[in-house]
Amino acid sequence: MKIKIDKFVVSIIITILIAYIFPQWGTQESKVPINTISTIGISLIFFFYGLKLSPSKLKAGLKNWKLHILVQLSTFLIFPLLVLLLRPFIQNSAQETIWLAFFFLAALPSTVSSSVVMVSLAKGNIPAAIFNASISGIIGIVITPLWMGLFVNEMQTDFNFTEIYLKLILQIIVPVIIGLLLQRFLGNFIQKHNSKLTFFDKSIILLIIYKSFAESFEGNIFSTVSFLDLSLILVGVVILFSIAFYLTGFLSKKLQLNTEDQITAQFCGTKKSLVHGTVFSKIIFGNMASIGILLLPLMLFHATQILIISIVATKKVAKNSNL
Repeated sequence: MKIKIDKFVVSIIITILIAYIFPQWGTQESKVPINTISTIGISLIFFFYGLKLSPSKLKAGLKNWKLHILVQLSTFLIFPLLVLLLRPFIQNSAQETIWLAFFFLAALPSTVSSSVVMVSLAKGNIPAAIFNASISGIIGIVITPLWMGLFVNEMQTDFNFTEIYLKLILQIIVPVIIGLLLQRFLGNFIQKHNSKLTFFDKSIILLIIYKSFAESFEGNIFSTVSFLDLSLILVGVVILFSIAFYLTGFLSKKLQLNTEDQITAQFCGTKKSLVHGTVFSKIIFGNMASIGILLLPLMLFHATQILIISIVATKKVAKNSNL
């Protein structure tokens, strides 16, 4: 079986290397207006996201309510609760930062594009995948900051919940609503240029990743993270994904979902959005020096989920073709 290398994962690695070699471009003192560019880019990403959402398709997708509830519970409840179980074992500030990074990962919504692609590859319920991945992003705008607000204010003295939601409303919710209102006029145009918009989205995400890691490298934050720590984070990511994946599969069988819906539940309910993660980190964590570390589990999870889901999807296709 041939496993394709995800080009975006490679781009992330290259971006982190550039941030390590040239961190000065992404610091607060830099004359390059990365912060302004990324702020405008975030609003455009969610404006285009609103343009892609079809209200009629979302309405039609409400019928399969058992599947939808399972996917959203997995995304916003099962994942956070799994990470919360580890909180009593925190012994120092370094461990607390890594735990918060995992909790941030767990509180994020699902990702649209890769969820739909993988569900399609494994012959799952594609309309349900589109519905759940899309609605997950909308729910995440509200739920993710609520989850993070329980713990971020313990580490960040200037955490302002009102300010966080004001930024979310202005930078994300308003653009999404405008996009939804214009969807009937520009929806078809956006679909035709979807590949260009995907390139734009990824470019903005790479820019935010660069700035986050540049500031962390400049502040020598990663000196506290050893190779052993990095390995343990990767192991933790794989374990978290595996538990959520098999637990979602178990619950989907208990709910007596058909095979297509079981595939959709597992593939959509265990994905986490790198787009939302990088955007939310910029708004929620602000100028925290450890923001690079806070994004580390998310990026490792992004690469891991693509690899594992690709293998699982390919095996399901092979199994179904032999039936």
